[in-house]
Amino acid sequence: MSMLIQYLLLSAASLLVAAAHSNSVSTLNYTISNPHLPRTPKFVSSSKKFEGSSNLVNLRYHMGPVLSSPINIYLIWYGNWAPSQQLLIRDFLLSISPTPNRRPPSVSDWWRTVTLYTDQTGANISRSILIAGEHSDHLYSHGHHLTRLSIQQVIATAPFPVDHKKGIYLVLTATDVTVQDFCRAVCGFHYFTFPSVVGYTLPYAWVGNSGKQCPEVCAYPFAVPGYMGGGGPGALRPPNGDVGVDGMISVIGHELAEVSSNPLVNAWYAGEDPTAPTEIGDLCEGLYGTGGGGGYIGQVMKDRGGRSYNLRGRRGRKFLVQWIWSPTLKACAGPNALD
Repeated sequence: MSMLIQYLLLSAASLLVAAAHSNSVSTLNYTISNPHLPRTPKFVSSSKKFEGSSNLVNLRYHMGPVLSSPINIYLIWYGNWAPSQQLLIRDFLLSISPTPNRRPPSVSDWWRTVTLYTDQTGANISRSILIAGEHSDHLYSHGHHLTRLSIQQVIATAPFPVDHKKGIYLVLTATDVTVQDFCRAVCGFHYFTFPSVVGYTLPYAWVGNSGKQCPEVCAYPFAVPGYMGGGGPGALRPPNGDVGVDGMISVIGHELAEVSSNPLVNAWYAGEDPTAPTEIGDLCEGLYGTGGGGGYIGQVMKDRGGRSYNLRGRRGRKFLVQWIWSPTLKACAGPNALD
């Protein structure tokens, strides 16, 4: 996720001459637009079909495991969360598994790109994701500031079983919790727990609610940097009316895709340094639809209320989630592609 910060900095110069504009196409219930926003992705393609494609990307498999068994997510709500916020995140997670009659483009269609990744036996990442357990730590038992190490301590004290093969332990921090490097270098991250802290080696991820701390960084594109003043492009309206949590949804999707394809940091990534890998979400940071790149997020849908989205989920939910690098197309891809 540190690439997100880099993109905002790289795009600052172009914002001095860029004005807000978008081309919209009317449909029955929504419009399709490609807003110009403050982000220049690292990999920009001349291809009109799959933005982000590049012959320079050397994403390789390093022989480690992927999460090929049905995935169990163990949710830790750290701090105070509104029930409506928890329900929104649950709905996203429960939209990942395929369900009959789900309207496209769906969250499960988006996850299908993730499932193209395999391990050395040829087993694909699972299409099935279940919330296997939840724990609320509204007492802030490890304080209002967490480090990468204390996040593991949060996991160690949660009343969950040890799930080596299928588990992802997902820590979500509330708006009043500060986290090491949050807003400055990361919006979320994944790694594995240390036996010396947790007792076992388990894949985990953390994502923070940036709504009150740095929405212009971690809830992009629902907030834009202050340096744009009044002359730059405006932020998009979040599909569920919550800038912080709607912004978290894309980060959660990003981290789940990466922890599933690189759970022990020895499977799918680009680069030579496994401690700072470029992973399948990093390669498509800031791309949400066809035509993305150069400050454009890509063509996304806008409903009659002006709320932007590119995926549909359970119970009529709508989400805006970044694209993922496809190992078959060698490019960023998503189910809302228009060509």
